[in-house]
Amino acid sequence: MDKETILAICYDFDKTLSPDDMQAQGYIQSLGYEVSDFWAESNRLSEENDMDQNLAYMYMMATKSRGKLIVNRERLRLDGSKVALFPGVESWFRRVNAYGAKKGVTVEHYIISSGLKEMIEGTKVAGEFKKIYASSFYFDDDGVAVWPAQVVNYTNKTQFLFRIEKGVLNVNDQDVNSYFTAAEYRVPFRNMVYIGDSDTDIPCMKLVTVNGGHAIGVYNAKTQDRSKVFRMLEENRIRYFAPADYEENSPLEILIKQIIDRTVTNDALERVHFSCMNEMRKETEGISREARHRDDLVNRLEDSTSFSTTHHVIAEMKSVTDWSEAQRNRLFEIALRNDQVRSILHDHDVQRFYEKLLANGGPLAEEVRKLLGHMLSR
Repeated sequence: MDKETILAICYDFDKTLSPDDMQAQGYIQSLGYEVSDFWAESNRLSEENDMDQNLAYMYMMATKSRGKLIVNRERLRLDGSKVALFPGVESWFRRVNAYGAKKGVTVEHYIISSGLKEMIEGTKVAGEFKKIYASSFYFDDDGVAVWPAQVVNYTNKTQFLFRIEKGVLNVNDQDVNSYFTAAEYRVPFRNMVYIGDSDTDIPCMKLVTVNGGHAIGVYNAKTQDRSKVFRMLEENRIRYFAPADYEENSPLEILIKQIIDRTVTNDALERVHFSCMNEMRKETEGISREARHRDDLVNRLEDSTSFSTTHHVIAEMKSVTDWSEAQRNRLFEIALRNDQVRSILHDHDVQRFYEKLLANGGPLAEEVRKLLGHMLSR
């Protein structure tokens, strides 16, 4: 039975699915801050204390709320429910999934974001994702946020791509470090799409791109500022860019459909490749490494296109004493047919090698002996 074809589409959240930072769409204002002032203070906190920027904003969210509001899951999810989404996002998943199913591809959606998991869980599209990887709080017995449970920044985002690749989705599952063969990957990188908007997405974009996947940079269709995606394309971080418009027949939807089509073809070719690999393993099972090495030497001599290569391979062959009958016959055939061997059969090293082979006979031995004798008599 053929392996299921899965395409994993991974999204940043802020300014990828939503036009603004999720915290700036109500939560920051509820603390009595202007959005710009909150981020300025958070960044100063980070710089002055050599602190991760995401830890800094989470600290600010928790501490600046004291006496003003209770930071619990319910509050964060309520704020998440107010987060605006780009046009078409709400129906995007249904449409893309349907197209994938039509083509025989299971499409899965993942969030990989430095934003807050609890807020994303409150959005209208939270149920569309197989997994939401994002920063999150630890809540005490009273349900109040007191400590970061998970912090996702631009570099450790990449670990989640490996989890998706191997199907090891739990953030505490150490099997993500286990060895998997290429055939065992649940979602190989070639079947991944990463959609993001800024520098914080670059490590994921680059990782997906260099491994044969598809990285897409998106920009706000209203502002039409494409400077970031132009730079990312020029630096080979992404392969494509499109406006963050998720409506039906938008450039982004057309691009995703083309990627789904290509995924079908790629997976068909990979199945042929793995079939060839399995056939090779079955045929070579039980054959020793030494026997395979002897076959390799014969192949290299057969493919020789220069006298120097012939001499080099013959030098390696000197130490071999247990040629099989089939290998000896091939070596005789090479002496008769390959000009890069035949023409220098009288050279001392080549002559000595073939004289030793002739001692064991073979169907072509007499013909080679005559050729060698003729060349030596000239």
